[in-house]
Amino acid sequence: MGESGFGAGTGRLRARPMVAGVTAVALFFLAACALFAGSGDGSGSPAVIERELEASIASEETEFRLVEVVSGLSRPWGLAFLPDGRALVTERAGSLYLIDLAAGEASRVSGLPPVAAGGQGGLLDVAVDPSYDDTGWLYLTYSQAYDGGTGTTLSRARLQGSSLTDLEELFRMQPPGSGGRHFGSRIVFLPDDTIVISIGDRGRQDRAQNFQDHAGSLVRLNRDGSIPPDNPFLDDPDVFDELYTVGNRNPQGLVLHPETGVLWQHEHGPRGGDELNIIEAGNNYGWPEMSQGVDYRTGQPIGQGTEAPGMTQPIEHWTPAIAPSGMAFYFGEGFPGWQGNLFIGSLVDRHLLRLVIEDDRVIHQERLLDGTLGRVRDVRLGPEGYLYLLTDESDSGVYRLEPTQ
Repeated sequence: MGESGFGAGTGRLRARPMVAGVTAVALFFLAACALFAGSGDGSGSPAVIERELEASIASEETEFRLVEVVSGLSRPWGLAFLPDGRALVTERAGSLYLIDLAAGEASRVSGLPPVAAGGQGGLLDVAVDPSYDDTGWLYLTYSQAYDGGTGTTLSRARLQGSSLTDLEELFRMQPPGSGGRHFGSRIVFLPDDTIVISIGDRGRQDRAQNFQDHAGSLVRLNRDGSIPPDNPFLDDPDVFDELYTVGNRNPQGLVLHPETGVLWQHEHGPRGGDELNIIEAGNNYGWPEMSQGVDYRTGQPIGQGTEAPGMTQPIEHWTPAIAPSGMAFYFGEGFPGWQGNLFIGSLVDRHLLRLVIEDDRVIHQERLLDGTLGRVRDVRLGPEGYLYLLTDESDSGVYRLEPTQ
């Protein structure tokens, strides 16, 4: 299911009989203003707080407390930590915030590129160069307007105080698309100094099997935006050189296993069939030639059904859809019982999913925070070994899972 599917949550006005027409108009105007104010435009003022929401939550392997550490965010999308412990948070409407939890300060960062915010597009992921202390580079993905449409773009910049400098656009998907669906988009650094970003099919499923199209794929680049000489399709004139994998519907989770170096990805299915994949260079992950989900309108299988020759099966899938977004492996000191577990945020079902992995297989799943926070947009491991979450709400925040001991 797409992230704006049946569980997206939209406000509704309930009609009520009024005694006087003027009163009815006035009340309708006030209600409409309230809905507009809650829609979130990225212009709020987040505050660093320390507010315990739940003192003790029991999971199968541990107990934890839930703490809100930043409030007042509007539709945040990506979270990343700098080496000094400060955090960066993107808002989809086009704002970037620098959060200093130790000092209790949140400041808005200036100097961003133009962002075409609308639908599922806007300012998306943020990532910190693993060699940040030497290079100072931050990487951003966002939807941008160009050539009569919009598309996912990758840029990098340096942070100076609370401003971005040295802004460089490294990549923009070709061709752009119309509408506001399926931009991706996550950023991961590979150990060989390359970078991988995920791009959705832009709501046009046929684009994911067109190999002279970046939609519905993972793209691999050098960190300066050039093309690595060992990209899997480099010698094929019928395939774009940047493509790393193809046949991906709308990948919003991408993470490197810190011990094995294996790249893991998840993506939204159609009606059901959300997928968890292990990524291998050059593979075709099937969309829309195969899917574990079915057609939205007809309920019929998609393409050739759940299998197709030469296409890679997911290692796990979910029907009904959970609309996964954000993903992190846990390796830290805070929760010994969670070592090596994979955590995935759910937008539609509004929970945090814990997966136990053994030999690259999911052997157990546990739902945490079921309905507690809302739509979980991002999941990150913090520098002190705690888990951090973002929620996709108009009045949202940053939340931390801490051990109760």
